[in-house]
Amino acid sequence: MLNVSITPGNVDDRSPVPELVEGLFGKIFADRGYVSQKLASELLDNFGIEFFAKPRRNMKNKLMGLHDKLLSRKRSIIETIIDQLKNISQIEHSRHRSPVNFCVNLLCGLIAYCHQPKKPSLEMHWVLPQSA
Repeated sequence: MLNVSITPGNVDDRSPVPELVEGLFGKIFADRGYVSQKLASELLDNFGIEFFAKPRRNMKNKLMGLHDKLLSRKRSIIETIIDQLKNISQIEHSRHRSPVNFCVNLLCGLIAYCHQPKKPSLEMHWVLPQSA
C-alpha cells in the first residue's frame, strides 16, 4: 500500500487521484469508475504516469500493448487486497459512534494489513540491462 485518502461519499472518486500518485511513476490500472480522458491526460502530462482502465460498454476499445494487457489481468490482486481489508482487518463497519472511533478502526485495520506476513503480489522479476 502506497497511499490512502479518505473523502466524503459525495466526492468523485477521481478527484483525489492526482494527490495520491504524487511522487510515483509507471502505470496505473483502474476499474471503469475511474475512466476519464481528462484524468489520463493530467496524469501523463503532470506525473508521466500511464493510465489504463477497462473501457465502459458504450466506449471503443483502445489498442494496448501485450505487457500492459497482461498486467491489466492482474487486477484481481487488488480485489483480493480489498477483500482482506474488509474481512480480515475489519475496516468496513457502518455504525461508528464517533469520527475518532472511525479513524482508529481504519488506521488499525491498515496497520494490521501491513503487518501480515504474506500479502498478494505480482511477483514480477525484473531483468536489468547489462552495461557494456
